[in-house]
Amino acid sequence: MNTVYSFFQKAVTENSNKTAIIENDRTMTFGELSNLVDLIAGSFPVGITSVGIVMNHRAEMIAAILAVLKCGARYVPAEPNFPTGRIRYMMEEANVDFILTEMCFTDKLAGFDMRLTDCEICGLDTPASKKTDTGNPELPAYVLYTSGTTGRPKGICVTNRNVCHYVKAFAKEFKPNTNDIMLQYSVCSFDIFVEEVFASLLNGAALAIPSAEDKEDVKSLMKFVERHQVTMISAFPYLLAEMNHLPNIPVCLRLLISGGDVLRGAYVDHLLEQAEVYNTYGPSETTVCASYYRCNGGTVLKDGTYPIGRPVRGAKICILDAKGNKLADGETGEICIYGDGVSDGYIGEHAEENKAFEPTQDGGILYRSGDLGYFLPNGELAFLHRKDTQIMIYGKRVEVMEVEARLYQCSGIEQAVVRAFTDENGLSYMTAYIVPSVQDMRVSEVRKELSENLAAFMIPEFIVKMPQIPLNSNGKPDTARLPVVMKAGV
Repeated sequence: MNTVYSFFQKAVTENSNKTAIIENDRTMTFGELSNLVDLIAGSFPVGITSVGIVMNHRAEMIAAILAVLKCGARYVPAEPNFPTGRIRYMMEEANVDFILTEMCFTDKLAGFDMRLTDCEICGLDTPASKKTDTGNPELPAYVLYTSGTTGRPKGICVTNRNVCHYVKAFAKEFKPNTNDIMLQYSVCSFDIFVEEVFASLLNGAALAIPSAEDKEDVKSLMKFVERHQVTMISAFPYLLAEMNHLPNIPVCLRLLISGGDVLRGAYVDHLLEQAEVYNTYGPSETTVCASYYRCNGGTVLKDGTYPIGRPVRGAKICILDAKGNKLADGETGEICIYGDGVSDGYIGEHAEENKAFEPTQDGGILYRSGDLGYFLPNGELAFLHRKDTQIMIYGKRVEVMEVEARLYQCSGIEQAVVRAFTDENGLSYMTAYIVPSVQDMRVSEVRKELSENLAAFMIPEFIVKMPQIPLNSNGKPDTARLPVVMKAGV
């Protein structure tokens, strides 16, 4: 059965006494993790469909996610440090039955039905659930929220079948085994987390979860990696770039996967001789990765970036023009993905944007990514950039128009324009141009208001006060006449 929980059950059966979760102060076998899943699932009411997850990263969080999936429901993850307004919007739109959380976050989640997963509370007197999952691959597994154009994040719904597809695609390419240990480094609301957790555990590999202190800097992280003999890391290219500056990386690392943003040759040139390095590509709308490129022995393009390779097992990619016609190799167009892994689309108020998901003649779905690229003569795919205002900041997707929409909701602002620029290293940053409606408006207050609904990486790096926003002949903001605040590369 292509359900996440059935895959997990199989991994438990085959590896019951082998380590599944590694933390600094404890380990947990597959059998013990399964028992904790049963315990948490046994505390749920019958008939749940959608459950929020707002927890610290630890074994209980992984067990809570699997418990939700076991019951045939979908999980909706949010980091505890997300702005309260953002968490509230996500949980309300996803119509969660309740939120699984911990005692320390209850004040932040006031007003929601909550269930605590702290071991001493979650119900040691609760009968463990031995019920198996519903066995329906088409049931949603999770909803991930990304940046949206309306000023509100948009939720992408992904099925069990899609997650299982990716677990198999990952296994075919990277061949994880019971001796492998994957680092759990990503935030839970990004699809790299899906890769870290499910592509490891469901393939019989262990998951190592560092503490906040371990993640403070790259040297501390590498000490954690060495201490626990981590073999695989999947991360944004910026982490690999930091590792690239080290004299060497732990010898236990065999595989480094870059995703979420462009990978430049300069980010990994010293890592190539120490481990296998892959560049990957894939929007959250296509589950995790839609293509892989092995950098070892590969070639950097003229712009200094690596290609994004070929489609993963079961997926297909084509380049289309604006009218939907396929383009020849070498011609630039929109990257479109079909076959296995394409999600069910957006939920709630963003459902109208599902026009990006088009039916194919064979009954499948084609996703128009909004990314521009072209095929190289050897059949590899090259990524160029977004065709709209969506950018990547620290590996996280940001819709510039969402930030602009939020600025208009701040007090004391009459007009606002947000534009994206790139620094000397080609990394994106945002500058906000605002026309105050009051003379004594303080930029610090604007930042404070934005932080109530936007994550820190979504707040413009620079805010410029303007007497007015210059317009072009079409009556639109004239970007060429806006002052550019230049930023040096890091």
